[in-house]
Amino acid sequence: MQRFVFLVLSVWCALARAAGPGSVTLCFERQAVAPWRTLDGGGLNFDLLNEVARRTGVSFDYQSMPWKRCLEQLKTNQVSGAFAVSFNQERMALGAFPGGQQADRSRRMHVDSYMLVRRRGSRLEWDGKQFKHLHGRIGVQLGYSVGDFLRARQVPVDEGSQRSDELAQKLIAGRVSGAALGGGDAARMMRGPLGAFLEVAPLPLVEKDYYLVLSHAFVASQPQLAARLWDTIAQVRTSPAYRKREQAAAAGGR
Repeated sequence: MQRFVFLVLSVWCALARAAGPGSVTLCFERQAVAPWRTLDGGGLNFDLLNEVARRTGVSFDYQSMPWKRCLEQLKTNQVSGAFAVSFNQERMALGAFPGGQQADRSRRMHVDSYMLVRRRGSRLEWDGKQFKHLHGRIGVQLGYSVGDFLRARQVPVDEGSQRSDELAQKLIAGRVSGAALGGGDAARMMRGPLGAFLEVAPLPLVEKDYYLVLSHAFVASQPQLAARLWDTIAQVRTSPAYRKREQAAAAGGR
């Protein structure tokens, strides 16, 4: 009986390899973040990953969900991966970054900055090292790594918002002193109706690399495919065609 089961498993594995990489489920945050992604599958993240899929023969199944849930499903191997995830040591428990113990930034998806957004006319400042005239908390979105950045500097943090527009409303209402928003979110906010009440401080709080993070189970079962996906991300990101799209997005061309 054991030999029969072993034979069946061997045949199944051989058929799976012959069928190709198959479908890989990736979760992402259920929020549009220009120019990187939209909820309907637009933006540079999807441009990059769709080209990775074409080159590797993988079919990506994209699932949007709240960020905290996405990271939890990554940790419990309910999804094969998550994007776009910034690196810190604590997040290595959630999944595998390219490069192992220290993320290999040559295989990142993109780079973005967190910016300090304040009420128009506020005296709150960030000089690149510390805050001045901070009276209250800095708001961040739930589960975002910039919260750890601020706490490490003894800055009081409010993590009660999931969406950037919700956080901006809280800032306008005076419930937080400032907000740490991704560069794309901050730029979008300033172009919208809330921009009349807000301003962006000139210096970024921190610049971060963002990665495709794969579940530990996926990497353990398919290490060669995992390496191939990360390598192909680097190849696509540095290709002339993708660079042209990235430059057009930075110039407001999409």
